[in-house]
Amino acid sequence: MGCTLSAEDKAAVERSKMIDRNLREDGEKAAREVKLLLLGAGESGKSTIVKQMKIIHEAGYSEEECKQYKAVVYSNTIQSIIAIIRAMGRLKIDFGDPTRATKVFQGNNSILSHVSSVFVQWSPLWSLAVHVGKRQTVDSCY
Repeated sequence: MGCTLSAEDKAAVERSKMIDRNLREDGEKAAREVKLLLLGAGESGKSTIVKQMKIIHEAGYSEEECKQYKAVVYSNTIQSIIAIIRAMGRLKIDFGDPTRATKVFQGNNSILSHVSSVFVQWSPLWSLAVHVGKRQTVDSCY
């Protein structure tokens, strides 16, 4: 008597085993998971660390994420190029090629006057940046 289980009891035991197995698997997964709290002032590089960790330890970025970051990367590059070019002007560091300075600084067609439409004119700015970046005079601006 009492050696066998009813169908309800068997189902309850199976549910209990399944719940226990799920809890054990979740516990093992949580034990392998590392959580990191990044503290720091604004613009101190917290999200940069997260992005680098994603590139290193995950599959990287999807094509859609790359498209989202493309405008940001272009904008940062352009802002940096413009800052260097303006600093060169203020520090009276020549371009090495006077015609380049004319294209950058003078007249309505100067590159600096077209910053707002720089994505349309990316090619000329990029060629200037590559040329300027190869110059030792730019290094002295840093």
